[in-house]
Amino acid sequence: MGRVRVRRGRLLLVLAVVVAIVGGIGYRALQWWDEPLAGLTAPVVIEVASGERVGALSERLSALGVLDHPTLWAWQARLRGQAGHLRTGEYEIKAQATPREILALVVSGKVVLHPVTLVEGWTVREVLATLHALPFIRPRVTSASDPAIQTSLGLAQRSLEGQLFADTYLVPKGTTDLDVLKWAHGRLTRELATAWAGRDPQLPYTSPYEALTLASIIEKETGNPDERPRIAGVFVNRLRKGMRLQTDPTVIYGLGERYSGVLHKKDLQTDTPWNTYTRDGLPPTPIAVPGRAAIEAALHPAPTGDLYFVASGKGDGRHTFSPTLAAHNAAVASYVASQRRRKDQGP
Repeated sequence: MGRVRVRRGRLLLVLAVVVAIVGGIGYRALQWWDEPLAGLTAPVVIEVASGERVGALSERLSALGVLDHPTLWAWQARLRGQAGHLRTGEYEIKAQATPREILALVVSGKVVLHPVTLVEGWTVREVLATLHALPFIRPRVTSASDPAIQTSLGLAQRSLEGQLFADTYLVPKGTTDLDVLKWAHGRLTRELATAWAGRDPQLPYTSPYEALTLASIIEKETGNPDERPRIAGVFVNRLRKGMRLQTDPTVIYGLGERYSGVLHKKDLQTDTPWNTYTRDGLPPTPIAVPGRAAIEAALHPAPTGDLYFVASGKGDGRHTFSPTLAAHNAAVASYVASQRRRKDQGP
């Protein structure tokens, strides 16, 4: 009996030691789960691949110096029923994040968002060139005339030119260029509809698209906010009188790749659908992305008697406005004289 008692006592002692060790390990594991990772001294961006398993991810995190106990982290993820819920995408792990926070992050879907900025005055070609230069954008569109654009955006036979809203869009890695175009086009459609509903009465154009076309011309004519309504007023006056718009940006757009960087007299005489020196009314499409201010100017032109404007010649990007051709010719002569003086003075 004494030997049996001794054996039982030894067994209980061993079991107690085992329980203590296991309990200690478990307690330490629980502590580790909520302790900031000392080796994670700066934010780290990681990408969870499609279909990636938790074990593979934990080993990659360890190789990056993020996790010090990858097996324990993967075990915890399985124990909590989250191992099969990893969300594909890029994630930014903050400095000294805890193992618990890292797991919560990669199952949350709160991926890194990259800024994509579309600028007022850009053409669709320039928008696509910018998108295709961004490493986080996946290209699907080959050119501005790609049929996928009209099909996906429901444009029928209408060009996408000018039908994008200038703004900064936040997108995850892997977003396609077509996705960005859809969002920017949808935004423009909503903004334009709202602006059109509050337009001034008796405008000389009868559709939001025509207003958008004029807004794109205003956008290219000046970068000065206070001039936009006045320039819109000039164009509206000319349309009402049946005068041609005679605006250089439309000529340049119509020339396309033939434009040399300097507009010559022969260019003004070269007929294209966008040459407002040779054709009446508005061009058939917008010529660039207009900003909200240009759209508002087209729908709320300044009441003015002006029919002409020309660059002031002061190098400030501003213009001189005139109600008569005689006054305009004098302003043009003043501009030419100022340009000659600048050329004579040199840099």
